[in-house]
Amino acid sequence: MGNITIVPVWLIQDILVLVVATLMVFYIINYEERPKIVLMQFISFVFFYAAAFENVAVSMGLMGNEGFYAYGHSILMVFNTPLTVPIIEFLIVYSTLRVLKTVNIPAWTKPFITGLSAMVFDFSLDPVAVKQIFETSEGTIGRWSFYPIPGEPLIYGEPVMNFTGWIYIAGYWTAFILIGEWWHKKKGYSTLVGYLYPILASILSVICLVSPLSNFFNFMAPFFPRTSNMQWVMLIALSIITVGVLVLAFVKFWDRRFVSSLNYKKDFPVMFTFLGFPLANTIFCIIGGYTQILWLVVLAEVLLLLGWFGIYSLNKKFFKGKEVLPTK
Repeated sequence: MGNITIVPVWLIQDILVLVVATLMVFYIINYEERPKIVLMQFISFVFFYAAAFENVAVSMGLMGNEGFYAYGHSILMVFNTPLTVPIIEFLIVYSTLRVLKTVNIPAWTKPFITGLSAMVFDFSLDPVAVKQIFETSEGTIGRWSFYPIPGEPLIYGEPVMNFTGWIYIAGYWTAFILIGEWWHKKKGYSTLVGYLYPILASILSVICLVSPLSNFFNFMAPFFPRTSNMQWVMLIALSIITVGVLVLAFVKFWDRRFVSSLNYKKDFPVMFTFLGFPLANTIFCIIGGYTQILWLVVLAEVLLLLGWFGIYSLNKKFFKGKEVLPTK
């Protein structure tokens, strides 16, 4: 582990994430039917899934292995990973699932939609983090520094497959959490099962993440090398598939019935996750003068904006003049 580094921009970003995470905890306590279990999901995702994988990748990068990465050190760290990294990852996955719970769509579509949401969000985040390079006590380092292998396809310095990865990283977790929730319900909402399944979901998600399945999704390994353009092919293919599932869920399976309402005041932490963080990234992008990536960050922000207001508008239209169903 390196020395604590104080970079004002990074500090502001960390504080913003921690404030929204705190608001999200209050939101979970107030509006989830079983808040303790959801908070266990939060803890399990952050420490047993995201932070566990991030630290393995960072450790490989710090040892000089190509194809991995490193983070600049923040005030709060989980070993070599800033605590806010797995936290913001949970916020986007949880927020997507929370919105999807208001809509009558099949459970099997949710891992795909959550993965798509996480990937789009990542396009608003990663390009800025890679560009935020400063002189620190560790030397010259970025908020997020990649060490790609020679000849690897890149998007502004980041391997293409890192964006693809969010489709299945979020998808693995969502699939196992949904199975866990089904198991919890089947067991009569047993307290033991409720506290156990988020941990098991994290472990199983990590196993899937480090399995050959992930590199197959990344660049169709072992049939093609990592340096091939299959990284682009898989990014495009998985994006089309997830968009297709989204359209299918809202056209064929959705019977135009919402099961609970959305409210921008009540659901502010969820809304801010979709809209506030991308807006903040756009502002940091402009202030930092990273004009090369501005179009990509803005595009991701616009897509998330359209997604939120699309669902929100349909929700308001559906419940107009009707009795609002409880959110729990």
